[in-house]
Amino acid sequence: MEIKFNDFFKEELTIHQIQHAMENGEITSKELIMFYLYRIAKYDQGGIKLNSILEINPEAIFIAEGLDQERKISGARGPLHGIPVLLKDNIETNDFMHTSAGTLALENHLSPRDAFLVEKLRKAGAVILGKSNMTELANGMSSEMWAGYSARGGQVVNPYGDSNLFVGGSSSGSAVAVAANLTVLSVGTETDASILSPAVTNSVVGIKPTVGLISRKGMIPFTYSQDTAGPIARTVTDAAILLSALTGVDKNDAATYKSVGRIEQDYTKYLDSKGLSGAKIGVFRKGPVEFYKSAEYDDQLFEDVINVLKREGAKVNEEIDIPSFHREWSWDVSMFELKHSLENYLTELPPQLPVHSLTELIQFNKSRAGEALKYGQDKLEKREHFPNTLRNPEYINARLEDLYFSQEQGIDLALKTYNLDAILFPAYIGSTISAKAGYPSIALPAGYKKNGRPFGVTMAGTAFSEGMLIKLGFAFEQAANLRRSPNI
Repeated sequence: MEIKFNDFFKEELTIHQIQHAMENGEITSKELIMFYLYRIAKYDQGGIKLNSILEINPEAIFIAEGLDQERKISGARGPLHGIPVLLKDNIETNDFMHTSAGTLALENHLSPRDAFLVEKLRKAGAVILGKSNMTELANGMSSEMWAGYSARGGQVVNPYGDSNLFVGGSSSGSAVAVAANLTVLSVGTETDASILSPAVTNSVVGIKPTVGLISRKGMIPFTYSQDTAGPIARTVTDAAILLSALTGVDKNDAATYKSVGRIEQDYTKYLDSKGLSGAKIGVFRKGPVEFYKSAEYDDQLFEDVINVLKREGAKVNEEIDIPSFHREWSWDVSMFELKHSLENYLTELPPQLPVHSLTELIQFNKSRAGEALKYGQDKLEKREHFPNTLRNPEYINARLEDLYFSQEQGIDLALKTYNLDAILFPAYIGSTISAKAGYPSIALPAGYKKNGRPFGVTMAGTAFSEGMLIKLGFAFEQAANLRRSPNI
């Protein structure tokens, strides 16, 4: 016998719709959590098996019931009160859920702490619904590994097409779960394209914020320089609400110190449907030739986006370039920092866990090769013998060059030269230069190719320009109204 839900649940729901219904007594947070658990069972773990969820929080219904009672007694804490949020599996929670980054070696890792951002979410009244699947070790495992695959969780599937349709990564499960209406919100993480890529390929909104706007404390690391968490939602409004809850200065994360005085308490104040009027946007058309011939790109859909911008009053410059975009970037920063950061993380794990170093992780995977090494582990093995000091001249020079050529001679130079508020990129080809700069981007749904594959665009800006990007993204979203739900 199938469970019957209120007609209210027939459509995808926004935060504002849910809060209005809860205030009017139409639904409860408990009913909301039960609805999403039902969809997870039906579509994620059963049916078409999207495989975006790694774990369910066994306390989720109890937490929702407690928040329902609190609402009756003292009212809602804010817009996230009783709202379910999924977390990428590299974000620590101090509860009954594991934090493994998709690895078998850490499948029994129960963190003794909440990540700083998780503390913020709990304080805001959000219900942590579970952990989402991801590309194993945030794509730090193997150069052959498919986006969205982990040894622990298997392959995440794009809800918009057949099982071979690109799903993007590494925050694959976080994006798919939102796209398929298995949750209201999710949190992903990005080093380079790991929020933007799955957001674009699954027709959802993703914000990769300035590094330091959200604390990195309590995340299984990939790099020090580029790692950040960020919101994934179906609308710009919901993404802005979630971003507002995630930000904050953390005394245990030095990267957040530069955010003092630059963090907005409420990013929804930038939601202006006329936000494109007079906005100065540069269109980047000078990506690699092979990109424009790939399935990532659609010329007509990209032109349609530009036409919307113009129609809404934006001043669009289609002749911009970013000279440093074309340089041969070094990857020494991620090579050295993964060894240093992940090794240090593993060293601090409890003694009962099987790995406490990169070498032990590699050996563990070899001991369970049939399960753990479907795609090998060449990226780990390449880093195994790197030094653990970050004093090497190759690393230091690469770090300085990354900052210089991505910031002063990159994004900032283009914005200044062409007098721009933001830069528009097709898909997520601007992810690398923005990631190396530590600068923000927003990914937006922008239509669908003939085979049903979603197409999206990203807008990028300078440090702490999230407000401007939200303003532009919201105005585009309202004018274009392009996102469609997957047919499931």
